[in-house]
Amino acid sequence: MNSDLLKAALAANVTAALVEDIGSGDITAQLIPAEKQAKARIITRDPMILAGKLWFDACFMAVDPSVNIEWQAEEGQLVAAGSTLVEITGSARSLLTSERPALNFLQTLSATATQTRALVAQLANTNAKLLDTRKTLPGLRVAQKYAVLVGGGHNHRMGLFDAYLIKENHIMAAGSIAAAISQARQNAPDRMVEVEVESLTELGQAIDAGADRIMLDNFSLEQMREAVTINQGRAELEASGGVNHETIRQIAETGVDYISVGTITKDIRAIDLSMRLID
Repeated sequence: MNSDLLKAALAANVTAALVEDIGSGDITAQLIPAEKQAKARIITRDPMILAGKLWFDACFMAVDPSVNIEWQAEEGQLVAAGSTLVEITGSARSLLTSERPALNFLQTLSATATQTRALVAQLANTNAKLLDTRKTLPGLRVAQKYAVLVGGGHNHRMGLFDAYLIKENHIMAAGSIAAAISQARQNAPDRMVEVEVESLTELGQAIDAGADRIMLDNFSLEQMREAVTINQGRAELEASGGVNHETIRQIAETGVDYISVGTITKDIRAIDLSMRLID
């Protein structure tokens, strides 16, 4: 992932999160004496893959750079339920003001990484790679795609600007698969051209037109195997639709190169985290 893109997203995410939560000021934190110091511990109640330390740290640093953060786990580490993730020491006001935005990022990004890791594990000893999609939470595109990488997955295109994905409506408007691919090559020859197909006939058209990657939309397992045979390695093949924990292994064994899954970013259940003052 591009480091400049990551830095920009991190700054924007944290700024937005603090503005929406703190607003004109944390009136509850003002009940605590300004000089009061405290230590807090954050534990997980769920087994998880840790992701989002950058966002967590940035929330606390933006509120109070003097806060001390001591992580007990590494990014990408599998952490058991009941484990301590991190301890934070500093102004009690600062700890309590930063708590919710920081935990929101950590519970969300760790959920994405955890779900990703579970699916990636099922691809062991196959050639298939797990891809994310653009079905991300609004404003968290880069953050969630970062979490997918932490979980062992791979990123599809970041948005509409960095690669082509020619779908049914694009094909209809352009006139044909060949016409759409030809125009894409003229407009941006350095961009990957992917075409979504819904039949083996369209697959053949996309191969003949020179697509870099072809998305097999809701193909049956039998159709996927036939597509791999027809393709003979001329384009990368990506399976999409109907992918879950029960089907992903069978899909990978058909011989496709990629399997894209929207659920790892859009259908996640946040990790259950808790912060308690201990001193």
